[in-house]
Amino acid sequence: MRKVAIAGAGMTRFSGKQPRTAIELFGDAATDAIRESNIRSQDVQALFMGNFMGDFEEGQAHIQAFAADYLGLARIPANRYENACASASAAIRDAFIWVASGYYDIVLAGGAECATKMGTPLATRTFAMASDSRYEYASGLTFPGVFAMLTHLYARKYNIPLEKLKRQLYQVSINSHYYAARNPKAQYQKELTMEDALKSPMIASPLQLVDCCPFSDGAAVLVITSEDVAKKLTKKPVLIAGVGQASAGNLLSQKEYLPRIRSRELAAAQSYKMAGLGPKDIDLIELHDCFSTAALIALESLGFFPYGTAGDAVEKGETKIGGRIAVNPSGGLKAKGHPVGATGAAQAYEVVRQLRGECGERQVEGARVGMTDTLGGDGGTLCNIILKRGW
Repeated sequence: MRKVAIAGAGMTRFSGKQPRTAIELFGDAATDAIRESNIRSQDVQALFMGNFMGDFEEGQAHIQAFAADYLGLARIPANRYENACASASAAIRDAFIWVASGYYDIVLAGGAECATKMGTPLATRTFAMASDSRYEYASGLTFPGVFAMLTHLYARKYNIPLEKLKRQLYQVSINSHYYAARNPKAQYQKELTMEDALKSPMIASPLQLVDCCPFSDGAAVLVITSEDVAKKLTKKPVLIAGVGQASAGNLLSQKEYLPRIRSRELAAAQSYKMAGLGPKDIDLIELHDCFSTAALIALESLGFFPYGTAGDAVEKGETKIGGRIAVNPSGGLKAKGHPVGATGAAQAYEVVRQLRGECGERQVEGARVGMTDTLGGDGGTLCNIILKRGW
């Protein structure tokens, strides 16, 4: 297998309701990535696009073919990836495999979503389609409910008083908002206080609004090439050092491990093995904090902290820039935003910028290795990607 690199990356600002379509947003991000990588549109050999709900959001299925045409990519293969929140990460992983194999030299991979066009009731219903529609949704379970149950289970399994755990979860969100306020592409650019958190409305006990990520619109795209090609295009290529992906069934089928997410543990192990690295080697991570509880579960499943201790680590500042591991310096899903089909590519975009030293006030100094973690559904798909400086 050839070594694979990211030669360019583009991302729109994440926001609430956008007047532009998902195809237009993807085009904006892709144009920036193409321009940054010093290639021409006709150099792109394939397009892999993550998109979760284009048909419900805008009445537009088959979105990837129109995105390719919009960009002037003349009749190249174009594939859509629907892996719920991990859609773009799956697209990037497959682009990596195709380039590593030698079949393609240059692939455009990313994602776009316009979830806010649906409004909250329809968006809640359609998002729940990424869980088990036969049993979970039919019993009234939505994703806030899933993570509320995992919060109770986490507290019970690790013998953590619920009020203590809730304050730790508040701190997860406070940290995310602090960094998002310094990220010009983030949806929420306002810091959050503990007082704000305490007054936040209850959504699914014990999770409050402050614990939940927003619906978002946006896009992010990468130009993925062989290492040899990337070195001709940019002075700062970022290598894809390792990838991993695993799947699972509904929550009931995962009961042996919960609140751990076994598919994440397996996907992470694949990425660590391929990269020849471990948790101690990672300088920063963009992880899937769709709910604040998800951040604690992810930190432990990825091997950064022992099970049941991630909340204490957050309170001690070990997940801030300058701590043990810089977590979500972009603001994460919680505050940067979560346009489902674009999220994994946005995580990679942030890591690329961090490794290049381009993040200003929220820069992780000396960062050489970064990781992304994207969860689809309630553990149904997990993707992990490890990136490192290539110069």
